[in-house]
Amino acid sequence: MADLLVEFLSEEIPARMQRRAAGELAQLIGKALGDNDLAHDGIAAYATPRRLAISVTGLPERQPSRKIERKGPRTDAPEKAIEGFLGSVPVGLDQCEVQEDKKGRLYVARWTEEGRDAREVLSEIVTEVARGLSWPKSMRWAETSFRWVRPLHSVLALFGGKVLDGGIDTGSGMLAFSNVTRGHRFIAPDAFAVSGFDDYREKLKAAFVVVDPAEREAMIREQMAAACAEAGMAVPEDDGLYTEVTGLVEWPVVLIGDIDPAFMDLPREVLVSSMREHQKYFALSASDGSSAAKFAFVANIAADYPLAIIGGNERVLRARLSDAKYFWDLDRETPLESRVEGLSGIVFHAKIGTVGEKVARIASLAEQFAPLVGDASGSYAARAAKLAKADLVTGMVGEFPDLQGVMGRYYARVQGEDDAVAEAIAEHYSPQGPNDHCPSAPVSVTVALADKLDTLAGFWAINEKPTGSKDPFALRRAALGVIRLILENRLRVDLRALLASAASGHAQAGEDIVEDLMSFFTDRLKVYLRDQGFRHDLIDAVLGERMPGDLVSVVERCRAIGAFLDSDDGSNLLVVYRRAANIVRAETKKDGNDYAGTDYEDDKALQDGAEQVVAARLGPMGTDVAAMMEKDSFDNALRHLAELRAPLDTFFDEVTVNVEDPRIRGNRLRLLARVQEVMNNVADFSRIEG
Repeated sequence: MADLLVEFLSEEIPARMQRRAAGELAQLIGKALGDNDLAHDGIAAYATPRRLAISVTGLPERQPSRKIERKGPRTDAPEKAIEGFLGSVPVGLDQCEVQEDKKGRLYVARWTEEGRDAREVLSEIVTEVARGLSWPKSMRWAETSFRWVRPLHSVLALFGGKVLDGGIDTGSGMLAFSNVTRGHRFIAPDAFAVSGFDDYREKLKAAFVVVDPAEREAMIREQMAAACAEAGMAVPEDDGLYTEVTGLVEWPVVLIGDIDPAFMDLPREVLVSSMREHQKYFALSASDGSSAAKFAFVANIAADYPLAIIGGNERVLRARLSDAKYFWDLDRETPLESRVEGLSGIVFHAKIGTVGEKVARIASLAEQFAPLVGDASGSYAARAAKLAKADLVTGMVGEFPDLQGVMGRYYARVQGEDDAVAEAIAEHYSPQGPNDHCPSAPVSVTVALADKLDTLAGFWAINEKPTGSKDPFALRRAALGVIRLILENRLRVDLRALLASAASGHAQAGEDIVEDLMSFFTDRLKVYLRDQGFRHDLIDAVLGERMPGDLVSVVERCRAIGAFLDSDDGSNLLVVYRRAANIVRAETKKDGNDYAGTDYEDDKALQDGAEQVVAARLGPMGTDVAAMMEKDSFDNALRHLAELRAPLDTFFDEVTVNVEDPRIRGNRLRLLARVQEVMNNVADFSRIEG
């Protein structure tokens, strides 16, 4: 057994591409090894800014031999067909067997294919994988025709400690496989040879390269904790940024710099965005959580004089924050209301119109929706909707697009808008995913609903719907946002009516747009509820053929039915329901009669005492259950249904449904159909699994 080590050394690979590329590299290598019958003990892939590496342990020295069987033409087939078959197999006609099957007598060729030297196969695999690795963006360089994410310098390829034969044809020459790599670009750029993965990892570390990204991130977190403790700062919690900076360095060194006090009056979000998004710096807070005039960053070099590195980064940040301060001061001179007109110059979508037109629709919807959302003020909701997008034409948002909404809140407060209006401007984009903050303030909820529903209605009106995995306008996310806003704020609203209001603002909207959108929301709600832990069959039972407009009632019914079925009464009643349903279904199929929703032929035909008891219970129970459902008293309705269990048990023990008298048989089937109808007032129990 032997190990394989491959490293592709190149110019800097963007951090956002490294993890995906390492995963794909491992996947491609694993598939190729499987296709070539090369078993192994394990695959591990690694990435740094300048290299992708993969280690495969426990590979055999040779491929195993394989017994191959291939069926050929019939023995009476034309001579050319037989000659063609023989030309595709390494045996002659006299070595083929004759086999009988449905098509007649066939020639069958069997032979043993000897395994090749694993070194030969692995050389081909490495070459194919190098060409097969996909990149979001790739390039050619110099005179090469070979494409890679960045110019490729060398390919280290060792099997059992020896260099594989071959290399990669770049179109301008052969990049031969070797046992040589290089260390850190600046600290240890010289080439050196390695003999295997352990030697590779140790020598790289000696050359200031930590090849394992998990180890690099652990180093960054450990150094960050130590540096913050020394400076009296809280350790920043930002998993995404830790992952990103891990892909920017090969030898991480955490340092802390100072922010010029002149910039500390900028909004906290501006400081964080400027540092995080543009410079990949960590904004620091004091141990009590208050903002601190310090930042942390991860250098890619261990320097004898770190103050020089810190000073350079402080100057870079000072320049960036100077731009932010300029926009902050300039933007506050113009009220948001004066900027609304400028939204007419921004196209939201060519077929839907401008942002200005969208704002007008949102304001109208917000005023309509306000009475439905707690104690939301219609005037505040309309005002917030009117100003919600105005910060899009500010200099700050132009420079820091991720601050849209947030800056609107600051500017609204500066110009004296009510706090409810200011908060709604900041929160109307939320929630933007399953884990994003969901607004709870009535005005914020109102404007957020209006914005998302207008977006959905608009794209449905122009027939731009999500298809398969494609959702370029994030309409699934918008629908999830609406669902979360309604459910997490327990809004007793009719979603169908809200959608109708939103659709009325789009001239292109067809008559079926509301029901089509409701179908879309049904699918989104099912996903949401499954993520919340509800059983899929309970969800289907409650939603039925046509989803109710009141989403809160859907969730409460799912919760109530789930708890009911977990009880003995619930599980036993479900058994009784199924028995009744099976009998009615079988007899309906047999004689073609529909027993649901029809009256008894003759009340006196309910002769048996047990069936009379069931009928007597069903009459008032149907009315009572319907009334309880109207009041959302789901638990009481289910407890009421549970009272059917005992009489139905007695019915099935004492009464024969399929008697010879057609009147008696028909009435008993109608009685069982009526049991289903009463229970289905709560949910479609036929959809519930055992």
